[in-house]
Amino acid sequence: MLKHIIVSMRPGHWIKNLFIFAGLIFSGNLFHSEILFRVSYGFILFSLVASSIYIFNDIIDLEFDRTHPEKKNRPLAAGLLSVYAAYAGAIVLALAGLIGALALDRVFFAILLSYLIINFAYTIKVKKMVILDIMCIASGFVLRVIAGTELAKVMPSDWLILCTIMLSLFLGFSKRRHELATTGTDALSHRKVLGDYSLSFLDQMIAVATACTVMSYALYTLSPQTVSRFGTRNLVFSIPFVIYGIYRYLYLIHQKNMGGNPTRELISDIPLLINALLWALLVVLIIY
Repeated sequence: MLKHIIVSMRPGHWIKNLFIFAGLIFSGNLFHSEILFRVSYGFILFSLVASSIYIFNDIIDLEFDRTHPEKKNRPLAAGLLSVYAAYAGAIVLALAGLIGALALDRVFFAILLSYLIINFAYTIKVKKMVILDIMCIASGFVLRVIAGTELAKVMPSDWLILCTIMLSLFLGFSKRRHELATTGTDALSHRKVLGDYSLSFLDQMIAVATACTVMSYALYTLSPQTVSRFGTRNLVFSIPFVIYGIYRYLYLIHQKNMGGNPTRELISDIPLLINALLWALLVVLIIY
């Protein structure tokens, strides 16, 4: 049972919680041991609460997952884990994360609690509401970034928040496009909100989010505030990596019919993974 609970926690998706380190890196405190420990501990707590949401989502979507070509293999949908055990696991994970957050930092606790409430609402109702479902997902990434800046005790940059919003919207609409493209006429049996989307509409939303993501990051690197904080304009040289990463992801969406799982795509697509690592290395070298 423990094995199936761990699988349901989706530890592979914890890579999304790395957004919590954004404020730490761009504040220049990456090698400050005390702050690094606080943010790393916050990453673990955030991951526990996120996993509780994943399990709860599997419980709510149990019947839909059983008819899905991929999700039917999840422990709950496959009948390997009981609903009772799943509820118990979700509650324990949520309490562990929240109690740890309260002991660490009260503002961080409030952010994590907000994340839990918003995602609970998403699972119950919001994911059935067109456009708002993606905006709700995007808010989760913004909360991750704000949580990281709180633990690092720095003010979040407006540009950092804007870049996070645009990137998360891009990934969210891309995910919906993949779901609609792969399920086809059975889309409604897998996710009701897909009936309110179409491939052409999603392509337009993705195009807007793509342009906004690239432009917001480019303007961030050129911002007088950014240049003043780091004492250099060299962050502009990281823009090509961002452009390539976005274009590569669009290639995977349209040419390889991928995009349903951004975490898996990042890890499994070697060019995309190398590009992300080179971008991170370049940013650290420039800032530090």
